[in-house]
Amino acid sequence: MLISENRIRSEYNIQMPGIDIAGFLGILSVAIIPVLFAVTLHEVAHGWVAMKLGDRTAEMAGRLTVNPIKHVDPMGTVVVPMVLALFTPFIFGWAKPVPVAFHNLRQPRRDMVLVAVAGPIANLLMALGWAFIGGLMSSLSMTASGFSDWLTGMCLFGIHINVILAIFNMLPIPPLDGGRVLAGLLPPRNALLLHRIEPFGFMIVIGLMFTGLLWTFIDPFIFFFLDFFFSVAGLA
Repeated sequence: MLISENRIRSEYNIQMPGIDIAGFLGILSVAIIPVLFAVTLHEVAHGWVAMKLGDRTAEMAGRLTVNPIKHVDPMGTVVVPMVLALFTPFIFGWAKPVPVAFHNLRQPRRDMVLVAVAGPIANLLMALGWAFIGGLMSSLSMTASGFSDWLTGMCLFGIHINVILAIFNMLPIPPLDGGRVLAGLLPPRNALLLHRIEPFGFMIVIGLMFTGLLWTFIDPFIFFFLDFFFSVAGLA
């Protein structure tokens, strides 16, 4: 999971100079539900598709559940993002990966691609769901109030976080989902070379993030999908 907190603060007009606990709690109040759904259903999608393709590892591990506790990594999902949110302009974190035994899949190379892409697809479907909820509120002409503003903020955050997670995870860098997809599409010899960089994958991603190259690469895709979901739901 990777989000630019500056972008989110600007989007929701939340000012957080230094350590602003009130502003942080404002972000948290609109973010907690969309983030939990985004992370949980992303992982469930991986495990569910793997089960349908012959591997029941995630099911036997009790990971095919919408209970977020089963998917939360205490350090990566809670501690690291909260500390970074208070002290840095970025939020970075991770959930507990769903276990998949690729050798159990009926056609391992093909099915590895399908399992990997299931998570980002789940995020895009959730973004669409949040967009329709926001669009429904707009069509009902809900009276402006603290509650409706909060719910609208949650819908907007739900769209943003799911689009960002989907695009970010499709980066062709292992162990991200895009790296798995690319490995499944490449010839075996080239896929083996790609697997060798997996131990350094997150270091590469963090380097791209702090140099700004990451956003230069993925922003066009993010804005394309944001525009699409907002237009589908009739949101400005």
